[in-house]
Amino acid sequence: MTKKDITELLRENPYPGRGIVLGRNENENKAFLAYFIMGRSENSRNRVFVKTEDGIKTKAHNPSKMTDPSLVIYNPVRHVWHEEGPVFIVTNGDQTDTLRDYIVGGKSYLDALRTREYEPDAPNFTPRISGLLFPNGTYMLSILKTLNGDPGCCLRHFYTYDAPLPGTGHFIHTYSGYGDPLPSFYGEPLCVTIENGFEDFTESIWEAMDNDNKVALFACEIDIETGEYNSTIINKLQESL
Repeated sequence: MTKKDITELLRENPYPGRGIVLGRNENENKAFLAYFIMGRSENSRNRVFVKTEDGIKTKAHNPSKMTDPSLVIYNPVRHVWHEEGPVFIVTNGDQTDTLRDYIVGGKSYLDALRTREYEPDAPNFTPRISGLLFPNGTYMLSILKTLNGDPGCCLRHFYTYDAPLPGTGHFIHTYSGYGDPLPSFYGEPLCVTIENGFEDFTESIWEAMDNDNKVALFACEIDIETGEYNSTIINKLQESL
């Protein structure tokens, strides 16, 4: 699979919805994780990322304007510690907590996601996308979605990357573009280039996202040998603060 430039992918698609990028920096000892959210409605755009003890959560920027928190307020990123180091969990919904609970309980992430399905937001039935980044830099991506928009069937696709290459990552998102209903992501996660320079690469992703629709971006760089990590948050509603 040919590697693509993630900034070009984002410029070509003004509404990918929510997206996950996992991979390895050009420095082979650093893993990279990014998660972004976009929105079209005031309810979706009225959000920011804030840090928690074990990751981040979404929060209403103006609580008085939040009309329905059910699918927009959740923990997108959490990490749990094992003897080998931190396991990072990143998803576009409250399945983050399902995965966390299963992993802490010594159960499989596959079993965790088999208890979940696409979001109940008819007629879009937004896919649930999830990722796991393991201490050795290997990672998993998954998507739970309808069969051609039919809620009677849930497709569950899992992708495991056992030997990530330096400068290489994979990108999955919820929507393939505009539409009514919104068309779900299709095909395998996209192979993308992870360029060196954590701050510059993070900023390039943010700048490539559609300015009207982008809401927030979280990015994290993890040292595979030590488990130490560096993270950043960019919130559109707080850029001027």
